[in-house]
Amino acid sequence: MTDPHPLLPFVEGLPKAELHVHHVGSASPRIVAQLAARHPDSEVPTDPAALAEYFSFTDFAHFIRVYLSVVDLVRTPEDVRLLTFEIARDMARQNIRYAELTITPWSSTRRGIEEKAFMAAIEEARHQAESELGVVLRWIFDIPGEAGLEAAEQTARLATEEGVRPEGLVAFGLGGPEIGVPRPQFKPYFDRAVAAGLHSVPHAGETTGPGTVWDAIRELGAERIGHGTSSAQDPELLAYLAEHRIPLEVCPTSNIATRAVATLDEHPLRTFVDAGVLVTINSDDPPMFGTDLNTEYVVAARLLDLDERGLAALARNAVEASFLDEAGKARIAAEIDAYTDAYLAANAG
Repeated sequence: MTDPHPLLPFVEGLPKAELHVHHVGSASPRIVAQLAARHPDSEVPTDPAALAEYFSFTDFAHFIRVYLSVVDLVRTPEDVRLLTFEIARDMARQNIRYAELTITPWSSTRRGIEEKAFMAAIEEARHQAESELGVVLRWIFDIPGEAGLEAAEQTARLATEEGVRPEGLVAFGLGGPEIGVPRPQFKPYFDRAVAAGLHSVPHAGETTGPGTVWDAIRELGAERIGHGTSSAQDPELLAYLAEHRIPLEVCPTSNIATRAVATLDEHPLRTFVDAGVLVTINSDDPPMFGTDLNTEYVVAARLLDLDERGLAALARNAVEASFLDEAGKARIAAEIDAYTDAYLAANAG
């Protein structure tokens, strides 16, 4: 952004929750460079400046290739712990109070990280983040759709097996490419996860049509939809999402970077809001897309012509749509309201 938005100072101090943000995809250039230096057989640059060019995507398929090359850098439990805690540190700088971090265990355990060591690493980082940074983390385990049913089986097992499933796990998801990866094939795995008490939060309708969103709802029992961009093409679907209060996890800059949406002016965020859909604002894979959650709130302010109260309402949407306990939701909502009132009072006139 060449000209800082006048609401950026408000956004920077606003207490926030984030619901659609990926573990490896949140690795900052500094951390990626450190990991690449530790694993010199990787194609990923070790120079943070070179990473900006490396993270320039031509389309969604190219993004997936780059993303997987960074996944390949996370090879040891210490890599996992360091990455997770440093993500929380970046969140704390943005006044993110709570985040549901999407983790793909398959990507790390196939590299040879022992399952229980992986779980111990993320849990250690979670406790450290809460005690030292005041950031509450919870996990979403997602199936990498492109890896097929073997990955789905392992992810479901890790998400439901006593003695392995981590305490911070709250939901079960599905990510990766949508084209050629139909949602219904994953129904048995989502059924198992939901039976074990987890929430259903698949990606759908990012690079495919609204039929994929319908499949996520009808076949996978989706309680939130990751992206859901193409929902705007189906008025019946928008009405259903609004009526049943199924939130969309909207990631504007990501949608442009992956070419899911051609330009910000064409982004369907306003269509969602006008239809009464509960929307949350998220950063997806922030360093890879040259963004962060504060920037995404500013983008939303531009797209929706919001003032401070409107941005605070968006922040409360994320709290409402989260799987945090009711006491935790009330605490963050009260922080949002208190901050907004104090900011407006201090800047009145």
